[in-house]
Amino acid sequence: MKKIKSILTVSLMALIVLSCNKEDEAVPTNQESLKVTPEVLSKMKSLSLNTSDVQVIQNTTLEGTTEDAFLVEGDIVITKDQLDKMDLHGGITTEQYRTTNLVSAPRTIRVVGLTGTGSSALSTNMRNGLQAAINRYNNLGLSINFTLTFSSSTSGANIVVRRQNGSAGGVAGFPSGGNPYNSVTLYSGLDSYSTNVNAHVAAHEIGHCIGLRHTDWFSRQSCGQNSNEGTAGVGAIHIPGTPSGYDSTSYMLACFNSSVTGAFNANDVTALNYLY
Repeated sequence: MKKIKSILTVSLMALIVLSCNKEDEAVPTNQESLKVTPEVLSKMKSLSLNTSDVQVIQNTTLEGTTEDAFLVEGDIVITKDQLDKMDLHGGITTEQYRTTNLVSAPRTIRVVGLTGTGSSALSTNMRNGLQAAINRYNNLGLSINFTLTFSSSTSGANIVVRRQNGSAGGVAGFPSGGNPYNSVTLYSGLDSYSTNVNAHVAAHEIGHCIGLRHTDWFSRQSCGQNSNEGTAGVGAIHIPGTPSGYDSTSYMLACFNSSVTGAFNANDVTALNYLY
């Protein structure tokens, strides 16, 4: 979901806007095998993805192997195969708009938060934040619900949440084939932030896993920008009961600050109920 505000040089002590992404930590890869071509950008535009800063990175999979992948909007990981299979299937349908298939419903999504002694084990703040995020989703009574287990085993998991060294934030991806994206990475910079901030980042990245996009797609105002991510001609149909302008407290804003609570506002609830 998110990226650190462009003013990365501002001190964290000044409560700069934090990012759900690991922008500084993404490892550039040799781009010989995967390139940001005009065809790739055209496909991304057709999905209403922001193509202003698409990068090729080396993504570490749950199995510990690496793969070349695109990093889009600062915190969305998409492989070439996933991009080729993506489709809007009728267009954008929400203000917190999506670019790919939703998760098939009704269903239970099994989430595993990694534990153990390795660097991928979640910190206490991350575990508490993840639990709070899962509780908030389940309290809505959606047609999808989540079970959460803290374990060193990923067997049977639909989404694995893991820790990785890096600046505060996280990354995830979009669903495909009716299934949620299978992993959320939370970066170690979150260890020094409150449970509320950890809950916000976890909920936001899970939001991407089930198909949500940034709420302020039309301005990225939460990042201190004035940059429209664009709808690529497919439209963005407004949900009755939600604002058409800037929604300053949505958990799916492109950027957030250190005072976030991780709670969904009324418009987030309306959007989630509309989808699920």
